[in-house]
Amino acid sequence: MNQLPIFLNMKDRKILLLGDGEMADAKRRLYERAGAEITDDEYAGELTLAVVALENDEEATAAVARLKAKGLLVNAVDRSALCDYTTPAIIDRDPVLIAIGTGGASAGLAKALRQRLEQLLPASLGTLALALFNVRERIQQIWPDGATRRKAIDAALDPDGPLDVMADHAVDDLEAWLDQPHRQARSQVIDLELASADPDELTLRQARWLGQADQIFASSDVPEQVLARVRADAERYTLSLWDEQPTTGLALRIRMKT
Repeated sequence: MNQLPIFLNMKDRKILLLGDGEMADAKRRLYERAGAEITDDEYAGELTLAVVALENDEEATAAVARLKAKGLLVNAVDRSALCDYTTPAIIDRDPVLIAIGTGGASAGLAKALRQRLEQLLPASLGTLALALFNVRERIQQIWPDGATRRKAIDAALDPDGPLDVMADHAVDDLEAWLDQPHRQARSQVIDLELASADPDELTLRQARWLGQADQIFASSDVPEQVLARVRADAERYTLSLWDEQPTTGLALRIRMKT
């Protein structure tokens, strides 16, 4: 990973946009949609980011160098080598945003992925997010302990769960889930045998387990690129420590297939 994806609050921030035509118009629409104020005045002051959408290569290169010298992070349209940051393809299920980037390698690939994923994600995903936000205090009251609360939410959002993220939901579904406060995720141990060291060959189920596990016990030959798919706050141990550690929640014992 050579770029860090972040979500920046753009409301009322001033963005410098140099250029005109189709490329510049597309960037203008994107930033204005996020609430930014667009200007073409390099000396406007308090600029947050700069976008260079100039057709002429020499003019674009000079503008990028000039703006970087001022300390601005610059996006140079269709010139990835000059970019400090790139803008991803976006799936908008407000307030849920899914950003797809290729580090400037191929905007067409990012677009194709966005279009494919758009077909899979339900239109109600944003509604579900807002509903969960509105009942967050109620959720905290039902599950005061943070770890228990996370497990309950994970179980609800799992495939075939009461709030499965890939299915359409109404507010009634959320209410029905909250009316069952003692329905919690059970402790479980799963033995995971990997057929390949390539993380792209993980099955959907294996990838889901890696993202949900509370504890990971991996043999020494399990590659780091696979373990990178593990949830960031999961506890990690070598497999040799299996009998020495208490197991709670979902635990994975990971081995490479021999």
